[in-house]
Amino acid sequence: MTSFGISPQLSVWRTLLALAVVFVMLATTGWTAQHTHRESTALRSSLSAWVRDSVHGRPLPDPARTAPAKLARFFGSLTPYDRHDLATRYPLAVGNMNGAPVSLRYEANRVALERERDVESRRVHDNRLSTAGQQDAVRRMHRYEALMRPERHILAFDPEGSGRIAEVFGDLRRAQRISVVVPGVDTDLLTFEKSYRPYSAPVGMAKSLYSAERQAAPSTRTAVIAWADYTAPAGLGVDAATAMRAVDGAVRLNALLRALPGRAEVSMFCHSYGSVVCGVAAPAMPRRVSDIAVAASPGMRAASAAHLNRTARVWAMRDATDWVQDVPYLEVGGLGHGADPVSRAFGARVLSSRDARGHAGYFQPGTDSLRNLAEVGVGAYGSVTCARGDEACRAGVPDAPAAGRA
Repeated sequence: MTSFGISPQLSVWRTLLALAVVFVMLATTGWTAQHTHRESTALRSSLSAWVRDSVHGRPLPDPARTAPAKLARFFGSLTPYDRHDLATRYPLAVGNMNGAPVSLRYEANRVALERERDVESRRVHDNRLSTAGQQDAVRRMHRYEALMRPERHILAFDPEGSGRIAEVFGDLRRAQRISVVVPGVDTDLLTFEKSYRPYSAPVGMAKSLYSAERQAAPSTRTAVIAWADYTAPAGLGVDAATAMRAVDGAVRLNALLRALPGRAEVSMFCHSYGSVVCGVAAPAMPRRVSDIAVAASPGMRAASAAHLNRTARVWAMRDATDWVQDVPYLEVGGLGHGADPVSRAFGARVLSSRDARGHAGYFQPGTDSLRNLAEVGVGAYGSVTCARGDEACRAGVPDAPAAGRA
């Protein structure tokens, strides 16, 4: 169950202690107030080469200046051979291009992964690298090999730095309901999937949610995206205490949402710092986003649910064993992420998270938290369980599972 009974005196001391820790971190590590996002060297090079090329005398459209719908029409006008040729010649550009057909992005990213796998394979035997460098090459090579498997559908891939990636479970093009999982700190290519504690990583979260949604509504075609296509903060340092990474991530997230195929309703599932990303992105999310659900949130950079999005329902959950309840729910000079999403004053629909067990347990199979998230994902709002033992979180929502708009 969610814990709400914290004394005012204890809250004050927790806030003062947390702020003291933050300011010590700032004093000892330094804080660069201006962070800018740049595309990776490889991706930037691929895009630059793309815009200089043409197909049968027609210039290739500039993705930075062309709406996803227009890009989709461009690809639709090409022959299958021409599409395949472009995906092979410019795999990073096509694989990350919002507006390119989903199946073509999968194909392009498989090509890009294969090329990066070959690069890492050569690095493994490069005597100029340190032992640590060679071990990192081995880990990346194995990760790329796993992501290249035919059954995997990689929607975005950028190898630069710690890496960015997104993967789809289900048929995204034919889905009646689409769910997007946005993870938090310490998310990158190497932590995208884990064999130990798998449901604490984006792939495990998305697969678990996809399975639970299919169980909740077997007749509804669903798709779930594990979206780690932003540069997440590394650890609980200064980046995690500010919105700088979230601002960059929100731009990328909304670009994805505006380019999703079809007309299916979209539900957001945002964990930990991922809820900060979703909070920053929320005001500009397209109207097809019907639900924003957050778990283990340190705040959403908003004073209330009403300030996030005018049309989407906002849901929140926090387990009583989750340490995030001890963070200061305020924002001072850019530090902290604002109001507590499970507080009554915030106004979100607060869901039960019974059996979640800690900060990373919300997507664990068999938990009340996962079942509730899946019910939201398929639109079965009348079946969710509220945190406070009442029916407040279900007020004013449909009782029957939504079939979506296919």
